[in-house]
Amino acid sequence: MKKILIIGSTGQIGSELSVRLRSIYGDSNVICGYYTPPYPDGFFEAGPAVEINALHIEQIADTVKQYKIDTIYNLVAILSATAEKYPKLGWDVGIGSLMNCLDVARECGCAVFTPSSIGAFGPNTPQDHTPQDTIQRPSTVYGITKVLGELVSDYYFDRWQVDTRSVRFPGIISSMTLPGGGTTDYAVEIFYKAVAGESFVCPLKAGTFMDMMYMPDALDAAIDIMEADPKRLIHRNSFNVTSMSFDPEMIYAQIKKYYPEFQMIYDVDPLKQSIADSWPNCLDDSCARNEWGWKPHFNLERTTADMIKRLQNKLGKK
Repeated sequence: MKKILIIGSTGQIGSELSVRLRSIYGDSNVICGYYTPPYPDGFFEAGPAVEINALHIEQIADTVKQYKIDTIYNLVAILSATAEKYPKLGWDVGIGSLMNCLDVARECGCAVFTPSSIGAFGPNTPQDHTPQDTIQRPSTVYGITKVLGELVSDYYFDRWQVDTRSVRFPGIISSMTLPGGGTTDYAVEIFYKAVAGESFVCPLKAGTFMDMMYMPDALDAAIDIMEADPKRLIHRNSFNVTSMSFDPEMIYAQIKKYYPEFQMIYDVDPLKQSIADSWPNCLDDSCARNEWGWKPHFNLERTTADMIKRLQNKLGKK
């Protein structure tokens, strides 16, 4: 039975991954490391929770030893647009938390999952069907930390056999947690505005394509890669994964099927637009499919239907 520590368990991915992991491995076997509020409803009652500042290695080490952890999910990061405003904070959190997790894992024999991102690519990367192995010269602090994270994770595997694994997440759409400063956040915000009966101001221009993924698929990817047979893994850090690629006009059209009066206007944010322009339009995730059986279940149409249903219940709207 796995004993799992999630660091960053109250964030967009962590708040839902903790629930999924506990449903698989048991409540007492998944320890949620938390640092900043807000906490999901019932967070402290659902299972073990420990306050952890990921920049303090002794807090990670003490928790790993106390609970006999064998797998660490390190989900701590400052997202892309926020990291550009506070680059030193983005660097310190992104790299500091990872190095602490890797050093504890090396000492205690843990496996480590740390998500990478489409932000690990840059303007010189092929934009369409971006290969698994290609040039990575990101133009953001967030992207730089992700590339370094991939490289140093591979280094710890090659040098000390730390079982490091990772996926490059695209933008993630979720109904549970609000956006946290990412370039792809518009694809979550637009649903909230539509269900609330408000117009939406889009910060990206029409024709800006980016890969996206619905949260249930993201959770599958994070779990399946850690359950994969290591003998099949040619790559480790990090696998391209995706499930859909669209621009603002396409998601707007899908939502208008449910809310014909919904209005979207454009007010382009230069920072977010410049970041989006440096990222791929769509990824080639064939290596993940071939090496560990990755397969998404949600396209834009299914995502739209499920998001609207969940947000109607959450916001008390019909």
